Amino acid sequence: MAPAVDYSLYLVTDSSPAILGDRDLIEVVEAALQGGVTLVQYRDKVSDTAVLVSTARRLHLVARKYNVPLLINDRIDVALAVGCEGVHIGQDDLDLPSARRLLGEKAIIGVTVSTIEEAQLACRDGADYLGIGTMFATATKTNTKDIIGTAGTKEILGAIAEDGANVRTVSIGGINVSTVQRVLYQSSAPKKQLDGVAVVSAIIAAKDPKRAAEEIMNLIRTPPPFATTLLSDTEKANDPGKLVSLVPATMKAIAEKNPLSHNMTNLVVQNFAANVALAVGGSPIMSNYGEEAVDLCRLGGSLVINMGTVTAEGLQNYVQALKAYNLEGAPVVFDPVGAGATSVRRSAVKTLLAAGYFDVIKGNEGEIRTVFGSLVQQKGVDSGASTLNNAEKGKLVKELAARERNVVVMTGKIDFLSDGKRTFAVSNGHELLGRITGSGCVLGTIISLALAVNRGDKLLAALSGILHYEIAAEIASAREDVRGPGTFVPALLDELYNVHKSTSQGDWKWLERARVEAIDS
Repeated sequence: MAPAVDYSLYLVTDSSPAILGDRDLIEVVEAALQGGVTLVQYRDKVSDTAVLVSTARRLHLVARKYNVPLLINDRIDVALAVGCEGVHIGQDDLDLPSARRLLGEKAIIGVTVSTIEEAQLACRDGADYLGIGTMFATATKTNTKDIIGTAGTKEILGAIAEDGANVRTVSIGGINVSTVQRVLYQSSAPKKQLDGVAVVSAIIAAKDPKRAAEEIMNLIRTPPPFATTLLSDTEKANDPGKLVSLVPATMKAIAEKNPLSHNMTNLVVQNFAANVALAVGGSPIMSNYGEEAVDLCRLGGSLVINMGTVTAEGLQNYVQALKAYNLEGAPVVFDPVGAGATSVRRSAVKTLLAAGYFDVIKGNEGEIRTVFGSLVQQKGVDSGASTLNNAEKGKLVKELAARERNVVVMTGKIDFLSDGKRTFAVSNGHELLGRITGSGCVLGTIISLALAVNRGDKLLAALSGILHYEIAAEIASAREDVRGPGTFVPALLDELYNVHKSTSQGDWKWLERARVEAIDS
């Protein structure tokens, strides 16, 4: 049996000039070991055998000095020649049973897997650990069969939770300081989690490998700042009445704190979103420039990424802002507007999901199905005809929320929201909301304000925003001066403000209109 190994920070070497430069690999690896690397894999696909053996021997001496195992990528002959602790093999390398016969039971043998079937086979064949990936696209490995992301990694972990209970797991591919915490957090399955991450260029290409390793290890050992859900027994209850009773506290907090809502949204909606934010007690800023997020994320507010206008430059700005807010632990709402309308938008969704963590994903049925991974052709930004019944909608938002470890809101005649454990249906609102531009977009703005003041229960924050918005819409639609969409918009702003004022003064009679139902999905 292989010895116990710490897989927390697994360094995979790269000797290519693009990554290593003109530095000495041995010195770089030793600096990384000083920074806390717990396992080293020597990977070199191009050098002659004599060079591989010579380099591996030098690496082994350094690794042993820090009591860290050295593994060789693919080349079992090199591992035997050096007498190191084991090997890592890919799907196209020597099969695992043969490698075990050659290296013995005490050798550490890891296997690259990217599917459930590959993972299950490796577990049955006796792998000590699995290198699961590729997590994100990366220039250091160009022959990847596919990019599986956190969702694919989580699926694999769930599938091997029992048969692979004693098999350790690491994620590899594009992992660095801006992704490591999210990878560990979002990949976690109910009964099995990653044991570590494998890192290549984030350390090997770093100007200071020791400092880079220290920083990544510190992030590994620290809970991500966006994982802030601390629910009380009352909030854990799947009781809509109890949850609705907590809504006023969130709304009063918005009035008291006047939180920032940073909107990266399309030009059509900017003015409306700003007015809505002001009406409900928030402080809006409309900024699509990613560099400003570095300062804005520190002001105690939230970010809304509204994909209404998709451009290459805009996408880069979204990613930059998303990473800034994630590092600060400030909430982010994602509105994948028209996600299923074009291949460009579907690609943008994948890019953003890979780039960072979203506390809330809000969209109509077509958009949420697209985010989940279903191929849904939308016409413009409208959801189109529904193809799911209410039970299926509840199941979809619950599964997506559980997969992403966040809150998902699906808007429609009936809204569905879930945090992966609790799922609710909200039957408030009015048909006139569907007749005005940006009605769904500004809901994201209100939710962002609620998130800014209630990070402990993101589902409650989302519900608070929904009820404030949709009950105000009901009240506005019943006014005598409202005759259609044109008169509805100013009335809606008035009633959003009136609900905000009455709640801040301790009057929440309007909340009696709430129609919230728990969904058993």
